[in-house]
Amino acid sequence: MIDPQEIQIAAERIVDHVIRTPLLHSKPLSERHRALIYLKAEHRQRTGSFKVRGSANLVHALSPKDAEAGVVTASTGNHGIGVATAAASRGITCQIFLPANASPSKIADIHRLGAETTLIEATDSSFAEQAARAFADERHLAYVSPYNDPLIIAGQGTIGKEILEQAQSAELGAIDAVVVSVGGGGLISGIATWVKSHSPSTRIIGASALNDRAMAASVDVGRIMTPEFKPTFSDGTAGGLEAGTMTFDICRDLVDEWIDVSELEIAHAVRNLIDDHHQLVEGAAGVAISAATAWADGNPASTVVAVACGANVSSETVGAMLRMSAG
Repeated sequence: MIDPQEIQIAAERIVDHVIRTPLLHSKPLSERHRALIYLKAEHRQRTGSFKVRGSANLVHALSPKDAEAGVVTASTGNHGIGVATAAASRGITCQIFLPANASPSKIADIHRLGAETTLIEATDSSFAEQAARAFADERHLAYVSPYNDPLIIAGQGTIGKEILEQAQSAELGAIDAVVVSVGGGGLISGIATWVKSHSPSTRIIGASALNDRAMAASVDVGRIMTPEFKPTFSDGTAGGLEAGTMTFDICRDLVDEWIDVSELEIAHAVRNLIDDHHQLVEGAAGVAISAATAWADGNPASTVVAVACGANVSSETVGAMLRMSAG
């Protein structure tokens, strides 16, 4: 567990490096699912993803000596973009390890930010994490975990802080549920830490791609395990968990429900956001939006917030989702 005060400190540390993204009411989704559905628009974040929050918090917390040597991380894409952005803002070097199936468009974004990349001959992101940690240890460099670090979790937790503040400002009343897509668990761990400490009655819903649900499967059996992985549109949540990750305990204790989302449901959610709001999100955001509508269907007249976690998606993947949803 982390102290919610660390999230308050993170919010102050990263204020100049992130956008306070809007909390958007989706009238079309609300009407179709007979609930008040809101989107926390992290797909409109500075880097196109929430990941810059945790990255900025850790990178800007480094001592001048540690920062000078540069940073190392592993990523399926969005975290790498966030770390590269944070490193560039401090003028330090950045080395990023990625799985072989990382999105080419995300790799191109990382290169444009001046970071160096290494592709690992494996599609499971946990192997990239192992290689990155070994590289950092050998060279005594700071390792920026995608999720397994209290500073990363605290940075992502600033989203939960903003959600409650924005809901209060808009006089929305009680939020019944916050729905978050889950990969390594850093995002939901941070959000749940803040929300449960300030609004205990709000339910935290973990949303997983059915084809790649490492955290949900681990919570199911009570230990970190690696399930069978299949290809998914939700590349931002794909891959296994690092052994001993602190997010496992937080997810086990603070996540109230888990919802699995099929590839077709992801595709439909992405298409609906394009048609309803003329906005593009990536598959991981589609996971949360689809799960939020499913939860709303079972809880009519509720107030639900889905975290639209990112928009970094290639045209090829968008095309595939649109073709599937049209069929």
